[in-house]
Amino acid sequence: MSFRLAAYAVCVEDGRVLLGRHVSARHGSNWTLPGGRVEHAEDPFDTVVREVAEETGCEAVVERLLGADSRVVPAAERPAPGLPEHQNVGIFYEVRITGGELRPEPGGGIVESVWTPPAEVARLRRSSLVDVGLALARTRPATGRVPPVPVGGLIRH
Repeated sequence: MSFRLAAYAVCVEDGRVLLGRHVSARHGSNWTLPGGRVEHAEDPFDTVVREVAEETGCEAVVERLLGADSRVVPAAERPAPGLPEHQNVGIFYEVRITGGELRPEPGGGIVESVWTPPAEVARLRRSSLVDVGLALARTRPATGRVPPVPVGGLIRH
């Protein structure tokens, strides 16, 4: 089994959420929250600030920890044959943008970042982590956990 620890930014301002459109040869186009893999010896708190800057061009400050999500992607649902089962543990933070301008990620997979009304999110092909992050921000559970988001249709791993 492969494993990934990641940190994600949930940024809701003026009734809109910040999303990035990730494009890859294997996965096609998919909307996601700014965020990514925690580097070796890096604090997830620092990861989320770094990832927002890298992927969107914006500066962010962490307002609060929202929660965590752990999911296992079966080998049969991985994007290429022969890949092992994969566990992704995501830590979600509420962030506020303090500066910068939206732009594509230089040399990366995020080709655009946009402010999107939450009502429009349901019509987008997106990562399940978008729904997890929005649910955490909306409900603010004391446990830091929301029910798993089923994948299928427009929702991907």
